[in-house]
Amino acid sequence: MPLDDLGSWRRTHYTSQITPDLDGEEVIILGWVLELRDLGGIKFLILRDREGTVQVTMPKKLVAKEILKKVKELKRESVIGVRGIVRAMPSAPRRVEVIPVELKILNTAKSPLPIDTTGRVPADLDTRLNARILDLRVPENLAIFKIHHTALNAIREFLIREGFIEVVTPKILATATEGGAALFPVAYFEKEAFLAQSPQLYKEILTSVFEKVFEIAQFYRAEESDTTYHLNEFISVDIEVAFAEAKDVMEVLEQLVVHVIREVKEKCESELKLLGRELEAPKMPFKRITYDEALEILREHNFRIEWGEDLPTPANRKLGEIFDEPYFITDWPRKLKPFYIKPKEENPKITESFDLNWSWLELASGGTRIHRKDMLVERLREQNLNPEKFEPFLTYFEYGMPPHAGWGMGFQRFLMVITGRRNIREVTLFPRDKNRLVP
Repeated sequence: MPLDDLGSWRRTHYTSQITPDLDGEEVIILGWVLELRDLGGIKFLILRDREGTVQVTMPKKLVAKEILKKVKELKRESVIGVRGIVRAMPSAPRRVEVIPVELKILNTAKSPLPIDTTGRVPADLDTRLNARILDLRVPENLAIFKIHHTALNAIREFLIREGFIEVVTPKILATATEGGAALFPVAYFEKEAFLAQSPQLYKEILTSVFEKVFEIAQFYRAEESDTTYHLNEFISVDIEVAFAEAKDVMEVLEQLVVHVIREVKEKCESELKLLGRELEAPKMPFKRITYDEALEILREHNFRIEWGEDLPTPANRKLGEIFDEPYFITDWPRKLKPFYIKPKEENPKITESFDLNWSWLELASGGTRIHRKDMLVERLREQNLNPEKFEPFLTYFEYGMPPHAGWGMGFQRFLMVITGRRNIREVTLFPRDKNRLVP
C-alpha cells in the first residue's frame, strides 16, 4: 500500500476537542485506527489520539471513492490523518462525528497485533509488557501515565513553592551511598564503579550549600526481591533540609502527599473515572505510631515479632487493614536503620526515624541525620562498613555540616496507591526487575 506524506497537514484539534459545537467546521485530526466497521452502505472508523477517540463516518454516497478504497486497506493501529467536516450526531459516540473530505495513510501496522488495544480482550502482564507500546495505547493504561505526569509535576511544584532547590546527583559512584542494599557493578574504564542506590550522601552534603534540596531521579538496587512492589530500577523522590529534625520533614511529606492527591483529583478527573478511582485527600496530620506501639498492635492480632526485627509484609498488611489512611511508624530500632540515621540521645537504641505507610505499602522512609563526623565513623564501624571508603563524603563533615533531616519516597509505590494498581510494573513505563531487561 503506498503511503502518504504528512506534507503541510498539521493537527487543528485533538479528538477531545471535537464536539457538537463545531458542527459544520473543517478540522484535521491525526492518530491511529482503533476500530473499523463496514455496514455496506456506510463505513465507520474510530480514530484514537492521546486525548481519546472520535468516530469518522463514511457514507458511500457522500465520501469520495478514493477514501473508501484507502479505508478498505487499513488495519488496526495504522497511522492516519483525516481532513473532514464535523457533524453533530446524537447517535454517534460523544454525539459527534467527522465526515472525511481527505484521508492520508501515514504508516501501517501489521496484523494480527500481539494484544488488543481496545482493552476488551485481556492479556497477562508479561504479554502486555512485551508489547508495551501497544499496551500503553489501551485507554486505562494511558490514563495511568497521564496521572504519572500530573503527580510528578505536582511534587516538583510543591517543593519549589516550599523553597527547595532541585539538584541532580551522580548515578555512577565509586562506593555505596548507604549500607545494606546490594549494588550493581559497572565497568568504568579501568575501575569498578556502581550504580547509585540513592542520592543520600550527596543530598546531605548539599544542605551545607543550598539548605533545602530535592531530587527526582532513577536509582538502582540489586535486590533479589521478586514481588509486586519491588523494582531494581525505580524513581525516588528525595528531600534534605538543613537545620531540621525528623518531625519537620514528616510535616513536609504529609503536606506533599495531600497536595499531590488534590492536584490529581482536580486535573485528572476523566483518567480517574476510567480507572474507577475516587480520590479523597487524607486528613492531616497523619496518624503517628511508634515502632513499639506497632508491635503491641500486632501482638493483639496474633503477630509475634521480637523487638528489633523488621516488620514482615503480612504484618504490614494487617496494619494496613487497621489504618485505612496513611500513617507514620516512628522511633525505629537503631540496628534496623542505616548508619546516617541519628540515634536518640535519651535512648541510643532507638533512632529519630520514620516510615510512611499507606495500606500495606511502605511509601517513604526518613529521619534526622547524623551531622558529626565522629558519630558517623562510629556508626559505620558498628554496621561493619569501612569508613575509609566513605572518606570523600566524611571529609565534608569537617567543613561545617549543619543539623539536617530528610526522606526518600518511592514514586511508583505512591502511584500504585493513587491509581489502585496492584503491581508496580503497571505504573512503570518500562520496568526493570530480576527477570526483565527488555523492552
